[in-house]
Amino acid sequence: MKLVRAEIIAIGDELLYGQIMDTNSHWISQELDLVGVKVVRKTTVGDNRADILAAFAAAEERADLILITGGLGPTQDDLTKPLLAEYFGCEVVEFPQAVEAVTSFFKRRGREMTPLNILQGHLPSCCTYVPNEVGTAPGMWFERGGKYWMSMPGVPHEMKKLMKDFVLPTLPKVVALPVIYHKVIKTVGIGESWLADLIKDWENNLPEHIRLAYLPSLGHVKLRLTAFGDNLKTLEQEVEVQIRLVIPIIDKYVYGFNSETLETAIGKLLKNAGKTLALAESCSGGYVSHLVTTVPGSSAYFQGSVVPYHNQFKESVLGVKSKTLETFGAVSEETVQEMAAGVRKLFNADFGLSSSGVAGPDGGSEEKPVGTVWIACAGEDFMETRKLQLTQDRMLNIQLTGVAVLNLLRMCFSRKDK
Repeated sequence: MKLVRAEIIAIGDELLYGQIMDTNSHWISQELDLVGVKVVRKTTVGDNRADILAAFAAAEERADLILITGGLGPTQDDLTKPLLAEYFGCEVVEFPQAVEAVTSFFKRRGREMTPLNILQGHLPSCCTYVPNEVGTAPGMWFERGGKYWMSMPGVPHEMKKLMKDFVLPTLPKVVALPVIYHKVIKTVGIGESWLADLIKDWENNLPEHIRLAYLPSLGHVKLRLTAFGDNLKTLEQEVEVQIRLVIPIIDKYVYGFNSETLETAIGKLLKNAGKTLALAESCSGGYVSHLVTTVPGSSAYFQGSVVPYHNQFKESVLGVKSKTLETFGAVSEETVQEMAAGVRKLFNADFGLSSSGVAGPDGGSEEKPVGTVWIACAGEDFMETRKLQLTQDRMLNIQLTGVAVLNLLRMCFSRKDK
C-alpha cells in the first residue's frame, strides 16, 4: 500500500519571532500518525507572499496531504486566503453560507459586525467551504491532481475542531490509509553511539517495512520501532519478534517500553518486591524525591528524604563522621556511602540512595571541577557507588544526577545479594 505523505505549513511572523509556540503542528502530527499518515515535513513561514507561495509549491511536490494553519484573519497581513486563491488560479468570492455563519457567530455573542468581519465569509471560489463552529475563519478544502489541501485557523481549539470534525473523517474517503504501528524501547545508562554500535547487526537485518529511530533525551535513549503495513495485529506480532531478538543484547540498559518512565519502572520494582526506599540528596536538592513522588502510589515504597545541604546536617541528621568530611570532603565516595547508609537507617528502608556534588556554576576546584558528583546506593549487606563527571550547567547537572541515582538503584535491585 502506498504511504500517504503529509506536510504541515504554519503561517505567521509571530511563530518565527518566537512570540507564539507552534503547538498546532505537534498535535496534528500525532493525530495523523494515529490514522497512518506520515508527516514528512513541517514548515514555518512568515507573512510574506513569495515565501508562502514557495512553501505551497514545495509542499505540493513532496506531499499528498497539505495542512495549513494560520493567516486567516481579516486584516491585510493575513495572506493565506488570497494566496491560496492565487495558487489555485481562482478568485475570492462571497460564500453566502459562510457570511451567514460569521454573522450568526457575532450575533450569538452580542458583538457588532464590521466590514472586515464580513470578509471572513469571502473564500476562494475553487475551495470547499468547511464551517468553523467555534470561530469566524472558515476552513477551506482543496483538491488538485490527487493532492488534498486543508487551510485552518491558527487558533488551536478552532484548528482541532476542524481536524476532528472534517479532516480526519474525510481522509479515509479520499486516500487509502496504511497502518502504522510504533513501539518504543526505553534505555538508560548508555549513550546513543554506543547503543547503535551494540545493536548494529540487529538493526541492519530489520525487515524493510520496520524502521528504527534513535531518540536521545536527558540521560536516556529511546529506540522507536515503526512498522508499516495493512494489518495492525500482524505488525504488532512482527515488531514483538524483533524486540525479542534485540532485548538479550541490551537487557541491562532497558527499563521499560512506550510511555513508561524510569521513576515508574523503579516504583514497580520496589512495590512488586515489597521493598522501601529513602533518599539523602545534597547536590540534587530534592529533585530525585520529586521524581519518585510523581508516581501515583509511591507512598507504598517511599519512606522519605533528607536534603542535608550543609555539612552539619550530614553529620547531625545522617550520622556522617566529621573525620570523613574533614579528610575527604562532602563531594567524595566516602561521604556518599555514609549518607546512603545513614538515610537507610534513619527511615528504616531497604535501600538508601545519596548524592553529593558540585552542581555549579561556582564552587569547583582543580581536584573536583564543576559537574563532579558522587552517588551511592546502600542495601542491607552491600554498597554501590558511582562517580559522575557532568556538565557546567547547574540544572542539567541536577537532572542528570536524578537519572543516574535512579538507574543506580535499578542496577542494584538486580543484585542477587540485594
